[in-house]
Amino acid sequence: MCGIWAIFGSDDDVAMQCNAAHKITHRGPDAFRLETIHHFPNCALGFHRLAIVDDLAGMQPMRVFKYPHIWLMYNGEIYNHKLLEEQFNFDTSTACDGEVIIHLYAKGGAEYAAKHLDGVFCFVILDTAERRVYVGRDTFGVRPGFKSYIEQKGFLAVCSEAKGLMPLQQIDNNVQITIFPPGHVETYSLDLSGRATYVNTTRFHKIGEPPAYKTLVNPVDDDVDESLRVLLDAAVHKRTMAERRIGCLLSGGLDSSLVAALFVRKAKEIGIKYPIQTFSIGMENSPDLLAARKVAKHLGTEHHEVVMTPDEGIESLKSVIFHLESYDITTIRASVAMYLLSKYINEKTDTRVILSGEGADEVMQGYIYFHKAPSPSEADTESLRLCRDLYMYDVLRGDRSTAAWGLEIRVPFLDHRLTSYFLSLPPEVRQPRDGIEKYLLRAAFDKTGLLPNDILWRPKEAFSDGLSSVKRSWYEILQDHLCDQINEGELEEASSKYPHNTPLTKEALFFRKVFESFYPGRADWIPYFWMPRWTVASDPSARTLKYYKNE
Repeated sequence: MCGIWAIFGSDDDVAMQCNAAHKITHRGPDAFRLETIHHFPNCALGFHRLAIVDDLAGMQPMRVFKYPHIWLMYNGEIYNHKLLEEQFNFDTSTACDGEVIIHLYAKGGAEYAAKHLDGVFCFVILDTAERRVYVGRDTFGVRPGFKSYIEQKGFLAVCSEAKGLMPLQQIDNNVQITIFPPGHVETYSLDLSGRATYVNTTRFHKIGEPPAYKTLVNPVDDDVDESLRVLLDAAVHKRTMAERRIGCLLSGGLDSSLVAALFVRKAKEIGIKYPIQTFSIGMENSPDLLAARKVAKHLGTEHHEVVMTPDEGIESLKSVIFHLESYDITTIRASVAMYLLSKYINEKTDTRVILSGEGADEVMQGYIYFHKAPSPSEADTESLRLCRDLYMYDVLRGDRSTAAWGLEIRVPFLDHRLTSYFLSLPPEVRQPRDGIEKYLLRAAFDKTGLLPNDILWRPKEAFSDGLSSVKRSWYEILQDHLCDQINEGELEEASSKYPHNTPLTKEALFFRKVFESFYPGRADWIPYFWMPRWTVASDPSARTLKYYKNE
């Protein structure tokens, strides 16, 4: 996890603009480097590093002697870099996983490179010989990316987070900041003055498609249970690539518990010497804390519990919204706990890479409202929609809440091979079965002894609900507090002031006002509020949906 920042073709003071790069220092607290491009005036590449692989030679912008005209910056992890080196006989000069991007680009171009990467990334490639800039982002958008392009001026800026581009507005009011689309590569040409001209956009991979790269582990013919076990185990194994300590977020739910259990087992196999740390957060006596405690005892981890108070959660709201760059209600509610837990990990431990269970609910129809799907086909369509939009909601939450505290999150459930296999199964077998969501996943690990049986078959509980007490949910605490922060008149005027995604509650209006204070006029970064489907619901909390499957 790092932070990238780049500008091309600016007529203004580049040094002044480069101050904007420091807005994302949190993403890479270990080192910062800024390079001006001598071949082109008014161009600069800035990089904040969190050193995870090859501490000595992994600094960016990266160049290698064989291809001195290629400059690379990327935020991400390339899990198949060693396999690619062997497959193509690349002569690499570092142990850094991202160097293969340069060699792949030299071999076949930017789109060719992107479709061969097993990992998560947002990259910027500058080819000074061809006078081209390429920007690419991974299929699910696990690593973030924003851009600003002013065609009339030939100005292009790219950054891991929008906050690193916002100061550019002070120089030019025409700066528009948009989210870079996952699964795509964009190409720009540069003239001799460094001005950028858009060339084209190509999609290199779609969600659900098998990966184009060579994989060591594949599904087992006609055996769904074994295939899921093998593919998820491999997804976790890939994500043990690190020279820093790896730990696990553990809510006590199915997804995070499976990831933690597989990692603990894998750590013994590959010889990791340090005790595996697991981390959970919740209010006193919350269901998540109790379940996570049981899982940690079963796995024998060094378990850390953070007991969160309502006041701590409320006090962190503005910082959470600033880091999220979102005003979505569900995303903010769930991010508060992850943000506070990440703060604890950063300040109290030496763990810097954390495994998490994000993505399983979208891919495997884990949300409670899937019990109400009218048909397997409609459930399949909804699952794919959620997967396509993940980068604006749960994936965004995971990245920003942890990056705010200099941590790198890794999400095995969004592994390309695993997701393409699961989504290829017939829609009718992927639905909830016998009143149980994610039945296939649970059944695959039944009787393996990997987890206690009551954890493996524990009903779905949303993160923001499970961390609070059964009697009083986090969303109710928030709504009660924020009721006093917004008056009725403000709520009545909300539709005229905020026509896009109009806030309908005082909680939503409070979130929107805080968001607008940091990112005025950027409401279009999210297309809609996350809400359950196929049911009448006034609130996105899973607590309000708990019994819908029994109606």
